[in-house]
Amino acid sequence: MSVKVSAVQGESPLGPIAVLATAEGVCWVDFDNLAAAKAAFARYAARWMGQPVWTEAPHPAAVATLTQLREYFDGKRQAFDVPLVLHGTAFQKRVWHELMRIPYGHVVSYQEIARRLGHPRAVRAVGQAVGRNPLAILVPCHRVVGADGSLVGYASGLERKRWLLVREGAWPLDVSARA
Repeated sequence: MSVKVSAVQGESPLGPIAVLATAEGVCWVDFDNLAAAKAAFARYAARWMGQPVWTEAPHPAAVATLTQLREYFDGKRQAFDVPLVLHGTAFQKRVWHELMRIPYGHVVSYQEIARRLGHPRAVRAVGQAVGRNPLAILVPCHRVVGADGSLVGYASGLERKRWLLVREGAWPLDVSARA
């Protein structure tokens, strides 16, 4: 089984950002150069989608995502309206959908996400699902913090997480801003 994938790269204030899309929509966003993003995606796709076949023509959703990410980085966009493709376990998908409910400028703890999902003791499982999010920024895993409000666990690095939260006005942490 194989899947056709389009890949585009843009620049952000935090370094290169890669956006990958299938015919269904955007399936991967990562702070990385295109070669590294393609390699990481190939491992992910092998489990969930099949072997990627790279296409030359950029998918319109990938191009639109880069445009919307530029607007986000410029402080002109708070939400994204591109088709998203999420492949993972049922639990991972539940976590990722819960992340998409965290408003711009707010943070939520891993513990709170577990509670909202009806599994208050599944904090570690929530953390693992957050860490496997294939759509950086679009599925805002950067808005998840430790129970004490500390910055923890961002696959793209804590400095990027801090920068994103500062951009959104959610850092330094204002306890009243928690969603």
